Amino acid sequence: MQLGYVGINYKNTDLSVRDKITFTDSGIADFMQQAEEAGVKQCMCLSTCNRCEVFYLYEDETFVQVMSDLFNDYFGLTDTKLAGVKCGEEALVYLFCIAAGLESMVLGEDQILGQLKDAADLSRTLGHSGKELNYIVREAVSCAKRIKTEYKVSEKPVSVCYVGIQELDRVCGISGKHALVIGSGKTAALAIRYLAEYGADVTVCSRTYQHAKALLKEFSQIEVIAYDKKTEALKSSDIVVSATSSPHLVIKCAELSGGKKMTLLDLAAPRDIEKSAGDIFGVTLIDLDRIGGIVKSNQNERAHLLKESQCVIDEYIAETKKWLTSSRMDTTIQSLGKKCDEIVQDSYDYLNRKIDLSDHDRVILKKILKSSLHRLLKEPIEELKNVEENEQQQYKDMVERLFGL
Repeated sequence: MQLGYVGINYKNTDLSVRDKITFTDSGIADFMQQAEEAGVKQCMCLSTCNRCEVFYLYEDETFVQVMSDLFNDYFGLTDTKLAGVKCGEEALVYLFCIAAGLESMVLGEDQILGQLKDAADLSRTLGHSGKELNYIVREAVSCAKRIKTEYKVSEKPVSVCYVGIQELDRVCGISGKHALVIGSGKTAALAIRYLAEYGADVTVCSRTYQHAKALLKEFSQIEVIAYDKKTEALKSSDIVVSATSSPHLVIKCAELSGGKKMTLLDLAAPRDIEKSAGDIFGVTLIDLDRIGGIVKSNQNERAHLLKESQCVIDEYIAETKKWLTSSRMDTTIQSLGKKCDEIVQDSYDYLNRKIDLSDHDRVILKKILKSSLHRLLKEPIEELKNVEENEQQQYKDMVERLFGL
């Protein structure tokens, strides 16, 4: 049994195309039903903002083309080369790399692991995931967790906002400081969350006062002030974080008084804070150029750590391939075990009728019969588990014929 893959992702498809190729939960159910009708019994769909991918199990190579055609037809893709196709070990390695964050836009990110688990849960719930696919995903998740634990990839942050707040804390210490956040969008909300976690007293102002007030639903402890109070608020702030989408400067040097110790963090592009503000005595400016250097360094270190972790993936892949190969013989081995149990029961029933035995002797007799027959089959069963894949069918046929299974 082999793992197959078909799909698109941010590496091979533009966003304009990815926007049109995405699964809803009901769409996943529909697609997997179509796959089952085509003969594919185990299938999982992984759909995120950066990828729309299908993993499935097959024994006959013809199903690779079947699934490729099904994917193209489902999304109406006229360019049949748009969706990537991977088979066997290549598909297996790719899935393990996805779980570890090696295939993510942000190397080593953690979110994809939860998305993979959700995809597997949905497939299992809908009845399209059997023991083989469950095993593969479980091993991929275990491998990813081991990599994250041993190589501590997540300890090298690459989020611009988070790195900016970390740098703020390194430069001036955030706990107990009064921080002013200018802006009320997603980046500003992230900055508020991080500042609060670091123990800052946060005030927020935004040109859109009502938008800023909406943040109170999530951050009840913050103070929201009108934008025209910004200059006054600057005078009492130890830390200022600006994260607006304004095309113009939000903080000019003239608004800052020299001599007051203050740290400014500019998370905007184009910049919100006048560049020369960092030249004012007592004022430290952290901008995207400075943050970008740290992010790039962290990204490079993540890439290096993840490259080192390839040996862990190789180890898990080897074990998974071995398990998949031996699992093809499971039905034959189970049939041998059932045949053995039937012989034990027949022999026990016969002897029990012919010999007057105590209850204790009956228990011992049955155990000895079962142990003897299973010992006879132990070595042949171990050999069956280790048969090379290209010889498996031949061995299955021979064993089933010899034992009348």
